[in-house]
Amino acid sequence: MHDARRTCATLLVDLGVHPRVIMQILRHAQFAVTMEIYAKASSPATRDALRRLGDSLSDGPAAPA
Repeated sequence: MHDARRTCATLLVDLGVHPRVIMQILRHAQFAVTMEIYAKASSPATRDALRRLGDSLSDGPAAPA
């Protein structure tokens, strides 16, 4: 469960979601719990890889006609 919450928090940080919104999504009462325990800053290479993955998923195969 904690791994999923960490992944969610980190992806939201990468998407530029405001930290207070992330705190609400994860239902934390304390800002520090969200940002110090769950949200991790990823490297530029990781952000680039995630962006490329998202691009490839949105450009996926066309539906059969």
